[in-house]
Order: sequence, then structure tokens, then C-alpha cells
Amino acid sequence: MNDQNPYDPYYPQPQIIGYDEYGQPVYQQVPPQSQQPYDAYDPYAQQQPQDRPHTQQPQAPQQGYGYDAYGQPAQPQQPQTSQQPQYDPYGQHGQQQGYGYSSYETGQQWAVQPEAAPAPAPAAPVAAPAGVPGPRSAPEDGGERDYRTEQFSFIEEPDEDSEDVIDWLKFTESRSERREEARRKGRNRVVALIVVLALAAVGGVGYLWSAGKLPGFAGEEQKQNTATGPQKRDTIVVHLHDLKGGGTSTALLVDNTTTGQGTTVLLPNALSVSTDDGTSTTLAKSVEDDGSSGTRESIGNLLGTEIAGTWRLDTPYLENLVEIVSNIDLTTDVTVPSDKKGEDPLVTKGENQTLNGRAAVAYATYRAPGEAEAKQLQRFGQVMYAVLRKMSDDPKANADTIATLVMILDPSLPEKDLGASLAGLAKHAKGGDYKTAVLPVQQDGSLGEGAADSVVKDILGGKVTPPEQGGAVRVSVRDATGKDATEAARVVLVNGGFAFVGGTEAGTQKSSQVLYGEDAQKPTAVEVAKTLGLPETAVKKGEPVGNAAVTVVLGQDYKIPGSKK
Repeated sequence: MNDQNPYDPYYPQPQIIGYDEYGQPVYQQVPPQSQQPYDAYDPYAQQQPQDRPHTQQPQAPQQGYGYDAYGQPAQPQQPQTSQQPQYDPYGQHGQQQGYGYSSYETGQQWAVQPEAAPAPAPAAPVAAPAGVPGPRSAPEDGGERDYRTEQFSFIEEPDEDSEDVIDWLKFTESRSERREEARRKGRNRVVALIVVLALAAVGGVGYLWSAGKLPGFAGEEQKQNTATGPQKRDTIVVHLHDLKGGGTSTALLVDNTTTGQGTTVLLPNALSVSTDDGTSTTLAKSVEDDGSSGTRESIGNLLGTEIAGTWRLDTPYLENLVEIVSNIDLTTDVTVPSDKKGEDPLVTKGENQTLNGRAAVAYATYRAPGEAEAKQLQRFGQVMYAVLRKMSDDPKANADTIATLVMILDPSLPEKDLGASLAGLAKHAKGGDYKTAVLPVQQDGSLGEGAADSVVKDILGGKVTPPEQGGAVRVSVRDATGKDATEAARVVLVNGGFAFVGGTEAGTQKSSQVLYGEDAQKPTAVEVAKTLGLPETAVKKGEPVGNAAVTVVLGQDYKIPGSKK
């Protein structure tokens, strides 16, 4: 039924005469329509006047069904009985059949009757498929036909509007799902970001805590705890020779790569060290007499540390070095006058003072009249720290700078090695991991009691290690006799093959003691007691002083060799 015109109310519906093998209805074939005049169904065609004579045409019997060009049922052709020419000013006539044309001369119109087309024979009915009921004929009394449900076949046709609605519903549903998915992913990203930030914060705090840089925590204590384990140190000794005023200043530059700490240890010239023959001498005299090699070994034996090399830095080279690094900045504690009267001071006391090469040398070597040696040493340490902050942390660049100075270096520390040592120290100085300490020394040149913990153990090597196989055992002496027996004891110990590392004065006591720290040093302590003529009962476990393996406390029972009493 899709090929019919359902919107024309006057369109007659064809008769169903059967069903095909697919169950679809079969309609009666419609015969060709006969050609009708255009104005036969023209509602606007003029009607003939009632007073005009015209000939009624009887209707012929109906022959089949026909349709005109507009889908209206065609009227059957009727025989024309007569023709009355009528004058029509519009060239039209009231004839229902045929075509007409008028004469220009008479004004009359003649109708030409076309031949009636023979009625087509009715189509033969098509037999209905098996199982499909055939069409029922219309009732003879002219009533409505009785149709049954099985005679109809329903065809589902796609509706574009319904498809659009379905597509819109799908679109809105997918859009909502996409929004929900985007929200879910956004929440997951936020949670992941929070977790990452939390882990990063925890890791950062842990790193700062392990590095001792976390505010409010004892970083120094942690570094001290780290110092108790095996550590790697790079230590060099520097001697500043004042070629103009005379005298020397000595310091140890320690690069502790394990703790990441740099330190300048200032050594007083009054420090007592041993010479090659075992005699005692001051540090200042050892630098002048024994030179760099002998002094380096004496300091190493005294402090129990290994010194890689010696850097002899004369004052002219220090002046040039400061000029090469473009001056230094530091806080001065004294005003240094000029050598010439009437000139401005070389150094002015105050904070953040900029010193050139000449002013830096004057400040590092200046010692006011009556001033303690420790003050001059501290100024030397300030200048060294300021120079290290200006040095490069690139070993090759520092080696090139040292080469520019054209100084005579000690064979133990060539330009390449010195440049590498200064690079490590410069890195600590720039990062703030640098400090300066003074080695405590008593008036007689011996190490102070606090030197063992604050400098020798913490900075220079932790604890005193036993001497190498075949090496001399380090022995220190504390004189409690009240008779000045230190020198006599020193000679006896050196002759006995021991290394004398210093002697100090102590309060008098009756009994002598030989103290050792490690159980492995007990046999050595017994040998020391025998060498000094002390009984074996004097050997006791205790705390040796400084880096000494054994410390002897001479009491009033000690007999000085060569003495009558």
C-alpha cells in the first residue's frame, strides 16, 4: 500500500484480489484511463445557462473502472445525440464530452466526439497461496465488506523522527557518561597528585634530616655520630711565611668527604713536636729547621693523622692570589696601620670589609704589641676562608690559577693535587659547611686535655689508632713529681724506641701510673713501665691524653736517672 496516494481523499482504493507467496496483498490491475476534457471536473468552468437549449446525453452503462490524470474516477463515454452550435464569447461550451473549437466566421463551435475506448477485460484473479485465505467478495446487498484480521499485513517502516530521537537520547546519555568519566578521572588525578606531593615532602624532609640541614634538629650531633665510623679525609698543611716581618703561621686544611665538612685547624707555633732524633721542639722551630717534610711527619705523628702534602705559601704569593680572585670580603677585628706614617690604614676595623692583596697579607700577619698569638692565627684563618670562598670548585681551574702564581711547590703536593684539594675545600666554603678551629695547646707546648675530643678525634681522625707494624708507639708524659722530670723521661723513652708526643705539668701525686686505652695496648704499657723503671702494678686501663697510645703520669715515686735521690 506504500505505492498508493494516502493523502488524496478522492483516490479510490483498489480491490484486493489475493496474496502472493510472501503474504503481501495483490490488487486488481487498473485499466488505462480514458482521456477526458480538462474542464470536465474544473470547478471553475462556466455552466451553461438554463435557458439555452442543450441536448441531454443519456448515460451509457458503466464499463469497468478508470481514473483521470488527477486520480478522480473517469465518467463513462456517452453517445452524442445532437450537436447545437452555440456562441460562447470565451470559446467554451457546456458539452461534457469531446473537444470543441469555434469558427471565427460564424461564431459557432463544433464538438468533435472521440471514439470511446473499449473497456478492458477484468483481470483474472490470482490464486492465494496455501494457508492464506482468499479475498471475500463484497456483499450483494451493497453493505460494507467484512474483513478479517488475517487478511491484513502490517509493514514497519523506519521513522526518521524516531531515529533522531533515539540518536539524541544516545547522545545525551553518552555525553552524561563522558562528563561523569571526566569527573572520575579528575578526582583520580587530584588524589594521585596529593600522594605524589606527600611522598615528595616526606622524602625531602628525610633527606634534610639525614643531611643535618633540617631546622630545629641537631645536625652537628648527627655529623658527630657519623664521625665515629670510617671516614675519608684529605688533609694538607699550609705554612705562611712572612718574608717581610719574619715568622710563620701553620694550619691544617681538612676536607672530610664523608661528612661533607671542611675545616681549618690552626696550629700554634708553641706546639711541641718531636724531631727525627726523638727530641722535642716547637712547631715554629721545626718549620725553620726540618723543613716541610720533617714538620709534616712530626705533626702527623703528634695528632695521629695522615697529611697528604705541604703547601708553602709565602706572603707575596698570597698577595697575588688575592688579586687573582678579585679581592676578598670579611669582617675585621682590628685596624691595621700602614707601614708609612701619614698614610691611611691598610685595614679598617668593621664588618664586610673588602681587602686587596696587600691589605689581606697585612691583616693575616698582623699581631698587635702584647697580643696573644691566637689572635693573629684567627686572622690568618679568616683570610684563608675568604680566599677559599673565591676559589673555583673545579680542580683544573684551580690548578691553572696555581700555575699562574709561578710558586715553588713542595714535591709532595704538585699543582694538580693542590688544585684538587682546594676545589673540595672551596665547595664546602661556598656551601657554608666550613669552620675554623684552634688546636688547644698549653704553655709548655703540650696538647690541652680538651684537644683529644674536640680536634684530634672529631676533626682529624676519630680516635687514636695503634701504630703500624714496626712503627714507634706514641707515648705522652704528665709530670706530677714536682721536680721537672719530663725531659729525663723523654730521653729514656726515645732511647727505648718509643715516640715521645709531648709532656705536660700536672698536680703532684705519690704513685706513678701508666695508662692505656685499648686492651691490645696493655703489653706495650707494660714495656713502657719497665723502660721507665716503674713497677708493673702501675699499669692501669684509663684514658690516654691526645693521640698517645700510652700516657705516663710520673709520681713522686719516680726516680730521675742520674739523680742521687
